[in-house]
Amino acid sequence: MTRPAPATATRAEYCVIACAEAWRGDGEILASPMGTVPSIAARLARLTFSPDLLLTDGEALLIGDVPAVGAASAVTEGWLPYRKHLTMVMGGKRHVMMGASQIDRFGNQNISCIGDWSRPRRQLLGVRGAPVNTLNNPVSYWAPRHSTRVFVEKVDMISGVGYDSAAAAGPSATRFHDLRRVVSDLGVLDFGGPDHAMRLVSLHPGATLDQVREATGFPLSVPDAGVPYTREPTAEELRLIRDVVDPRGLRDREVRP
Repeated sequence: MTRPAPATATRAEYCVIACAEAWRGDGEILASPMGTVPSIAARLARLTFSPDLLLTDGEALLIGDVPAVGAASAVTEGWLPYRKHLTMVMGGKRHVMMGASQIDRFGNQNISCIGDWSRPRRQLLGVRGAPVNTLNNPVSYWAPRHSTRVFVEKVDMISGVGYDSAAAAGPSATRFHDLRRVVSDLGVLDFGGPDHAMRLVSLHPGATLDQVREATGFPLSVPDAGVPYTREPTAEELRLIRDVVDPRGLRDREVRP
């Protein structure tokens, strides 16, 4: 039996809604979410306002159903081995939502190391596919802990290419460069500020503008008309999140109530 949904969404559920909105209007394109909340969000978008989204099982199959996060798919729609996945990336037919150990005001992202590259204090993932992602297909970011350690004045190493770095590299870098949004546990940001600087788009209910500014390591552009709140999930979206896509409540482990 489906349990009744409380009237108030949790912070994690606002994050899911904000991440899902990143794929609104994308059409038949591969959604590539990295992280628990983005994975829930991509499934929610597929079940609601973006039914043409392509989802994978995380390995080499396109799936035709929308299983709960962590559950196996029962419907195989196609085969997508690594080489074909890269072809989709190079053709811009994917919208990836990556994480960021560091991100700066122009969207340069670091997932490689903390400290000087020649002698880092911490070794992270490496650049992985971030340069190709950011130069060839739409990219958004998910930051589950909004802090000055993540939102920095200048990243220690550029893994994902930001707007200023793409402009400096020239037309070959800017032609398909498209950073969409950044979702954190405090709000939603985009790159609609001066010279594509990061701009605060909405606050999640319960978060404040002062809180976001204190947790951001650079001056943040804010709309002149004020900052709205992230939209409320509908009753059906809450039902899908809680009972269909994430019945185990994994979202609350990434963004605690």
